[in-house]
Amino acid sequence: MKRRRSYEKPSEKRAREQGEAIRRARKAARKMAQREGLIAKPKRKAVAGGRR
Repeated sequence: MKRRRSYEKPSEKRAREQGEAIRRARKAARKMAQREGLIAKPKRKAVAGGRR
């Protein structure tokens, strides 16, 4: 809905969509590397009280 509030030039739309595609690809590559054990998984934050 945010994007519909004002006009977006076609060149800006292309640039935004390319950026989003790059972020999705990087996220997918990072998750794949974590599954394969190439990089460490992020550590979970400790919850106060010692419980989850």
